[in-house]
Amino acid sequence: MSSLVAPHGGRALRALQLEGASAAEEQRRAQTLRRLRVSSREKGDLIMLGIGGFTPLDGFMGKADWQGVCDRMQTAAGVFWPIPITLSTSAANADGIGPGSEVSLEDPDGGGLLATMRVSEKYRIDKKHECEAVFKTADSAHPGVKMVMEQGEVNLAGPVTVLSDGGFKAKYGALFMTPAETRAEFKRLGWTRVAAFQTRNPMHRSHEYLAKVAIETCDGVLVHSLLGALKAGDIPAEVRTRAISLLIEKYFRPGTVVQAGYPLDMRYAGPREALLHALFRQNYGCSHLIVGRDHAGVAKYYGPFDAHRIFEQIPAGALETRPLKMDLTFWCHRCHGMASGRTCPHGAEDQLQVSGTQLRKWLEEGAEVPPEFSRPEVLAILREYYAASR
Repeated sequence: MSSLVAPHGGRALRALQLEGASAAEEQRRAQTLRRLRVSSREKGDLIMLGIGGFTPLDGFMGKADWQGVCDRMQTAAGVFWPIPITLSTSAANADGIGPGSEVSLEDPDGGGLLATMRVSEKYRIDKKHECEAVFKTADSAHPGVKMVMEQGEVNLAGPVTVLSDGGFKAKYGALFMTPAETRAEFKRLGWTRVAAFQTRNPMHRSHEYLAKVAIETCDGVLVHSLLGALKAGDIPAEVRTRAISLLIEKYFRPGTVVQAGYPLDMRYAGPREALLHALFRQNYGCSHLIVGRDHAGVAKYYGPFDAHRIFEQIPAGALETRPLKMDLTFWCHRCHGMASGRTCPHGAEDQLQVSGTQLRKWLEEGAEVPPEFSRPEVLAILREYYAASR
């Protein structure tokens, strides 16, 4: 009998969050420990460690892991991993903390204590080297580079015990699904071939087309929305997930889509982030990841299909989850329907391609948006949001 892909590393999910009485006891003990406030990015990483999304990791990476991930995309133990998962703090905060110390990790959003960590190592990194390895640039205008360069001077490594989901369940309810929960839902639906659709934006006609192409070859699609922090100007998660819910209800066959969200911040690491997206979708039970044009990119830092090519540059067997490589998609006036660069023979003058900047400008000004670009139900929700923001 066929089954879902195995979690990354080939073993069971490794969820590090405590529940029940053991969580309450650890929470009491955490109150007695020295506190460190984590960043928004580190909060998302902690929650992913807690729910098993970062299986098989047991905490934040040490220097050998950091170096191996930057240079070879693998930890010191040989586990494939494309982006460092690290915890940093200032030299002043790190003073007096050394191997064997225990600390509690505090929510930057005021949500109390997120985790405890037993420190195994304290070290410094070459931030510029990490940026050039992961983002292919050290340009301070790149939002991921800016994030790394502004983090603390000292990294702390060690296993974590997670105490909270950081308020994501309370905020998003059933939309916030753990890997164990998505796997259970896929099994209930009888799915074994599942494509993940990564999104940090509302779904327009081109995204709808990509998801439906995937449904033609897989049992179903996980529309998986980022719930963590974005860059200025991006549409909040609660707005876009509401629009996606309505799109699924109106335009997809029942039983072909599961919508969920995950707690990470965007890193805008382009090709390497595409690999990370595939890796943790493997933990969620997905056999495929839809990889479109400029996946996880920003500005002009990456080629439009660099995220396609990187999957052919990693060792065979590094990931079970494979890419569904999709070209640029658009409405073609001469084809009278959705098409892609691989299927449409017509020129750019016949293709409706709308940039995110242009769409935001139309919405901010209350201008008409072509119905061939976005479903009216989606546009109604976005117009309501932009009207309230003016």
